[in-house]
Amino acid sequence: MVRYAKEHKQVTRQRIIEKAGHRFKQDGIDGSGVSTLMSDAGLTNGAFYAHFASKDDLVAHVVAAELRTQVERYGTLRPGRQGLEDLVREYLSPEHRDHTGLGCPSAALLDEIGRCEDGTRQAYTDGARDIVGEIAARLTPEDPKSARGTAIGLFTMLVGTLQLSRALSDRKFADEVLEQGIENALAFMR
Repeated sequence: MVRYAKEHKQVTRQRIIEKAGHRFKQDGIDGSGVSTLMSDAGLTNGAFYAHFASKDDLVAHVVAAELRTQVERYGTLRPGRQGLEDLVREYLSPEHRDHTGLGCPSAALLDEIGRCEDGTRQAYTDGARDIVGEIAARLTPEDPKSARGTAIGLFTMLVGTLQLSRALSDRKFADEVLEQGIENALAFMR
């Protein structure tokens, strides 16, 4: 019997989480079976339970990892409001809209997360709080708490705009929704 180092198990677990994140955002949580998720990671179904107690356990870890990655990405933006403006334009871009598997987990999965078990909803709540905190800190670095309401409004505006644009079959209308969303978000930030 082959024994793997602890590091190998952690690397494999991380690969499953990353591949599942992409698949969930692309096909939905309910549309992604364990066999497909494991195949994406280059593993057999039997290996799944060596890493996760259940699919719900995996979903909670994926949601936490996806939102953590999103917050870390904000750290690469320009400081302050300029970085926030860059974020708005990038978030509401046709590229982001058209590549669901690579984009924001909120816009791709929010309706399903609301129906998930408590562990997943708690992971989402923690991640959403971090995102709102990051936005608030960019709006008023001297007193982020004073910008919390605006940060929540901006976050919900971005997610809802992207979801609406993704749902439309008319590409011109979908682009118009994104463009208006950018204008609205930037006006809201002022």
